[in-house]
Amino acid sequence: MSAVLASDRLEFGPPPTPGALRSFGLAVLAHIFLVAALTWGVQWHSETVTITAEAELWSALPQPAAPRLVEVAPEPPAPLPPPVAAPVEPPKPAEVDIAMKREKLRLKNEKLEKLALEQQRLKNEKLEREKLRQKEQKLALEKKRLQEKQAALEKQKLAQDKQRKDAQQAQQDAKRLDALRQENLKRMAGLAGATGAQDSNGTALKSSGPSASYSQRLAPLFKRNISYPNRDVISGNPKATVEVRVSATGLIIGSRLITSSGLPTWDAAALRAVEKTERIPADENGNFVPVFPVNFGPKD
Repeated sequence: MSAVLASDRLEFGPPPTPGALRSFGLAVLAHIFLVAALTWGVQWHSETVTITAEAELWSALPQPAAPRLVEVAPEPPAPLPPPVAAPVEPPKPAEVDIAMKREKLRLKNEKLEKLALEQQRLKNEKLEREKLRQKEQKLALEKKRLQEKQAALEKQKLAQDKQRKDAQQAQQDAKRLDALRQENLKRMAGLAGATGAQDSNGTALKSSGPSASYSQRLAPLFKRNISYPNRDVISGNPKATVEVRVSATGLIIGSRLITSSGLPTWDAAALRAVEKTERIPADENGNFVPVFPVNFGPKD
């Protein structure tokens, strides 16, 4: 049939149009693009589209056409099954190990950071304590120096006061000695009729007062109350004679220095010893001598 059609076209057909081949190629290419676009559109909308095309064939002789193809409606597509969630795969052992290592590393880094911060805090506190300790030491040293300075000033003041008091006491003792000397001279002038021996040093017309044994018994009573440091540095044994006045009951009511040892401090110590004694015992007869002298020597 194609051979007949070809022979008829060549025999009775018009001459071929120039460029028919190029037009035919372009038509085919356009149809190809059209089919591709329709196919892409069908796939995009997920619907099946049936494409029909009609073409008319011209022949030299009339020929009846074939019966039209009756298209059967396509069956509707089956409904898509509901989407099934993809099962969650358990992590692989390697991934679990990596995650655990990362977590351990993170915890270790946090622990190291906390440890570093704690060490820095402790270091700062230690520095602050050291600064405070140095400051306290400096204040304590300054306080100690101030106390030493004040103590030195007080000691110097006490030494000056003592020196002044000693000078005043020496002046008073000198005045007392001078008064005593004048009194003794007057007494000696009035005792021309004394009955004592030539070597007697008494001041009364007749001997009176305690016996020698009584005086010896009273001397240790007074001397045990002497408070005088560094007796050994005193050269010799200078004696201070103190007159003691006693009441009828043996209570010491007064004392005065009769003869100075030449050392005001020793004389003052002897007087203080008499004052500390306060009371004396009675003699062999149970009597108390109202006035009697006591000799004090540092080497006695």
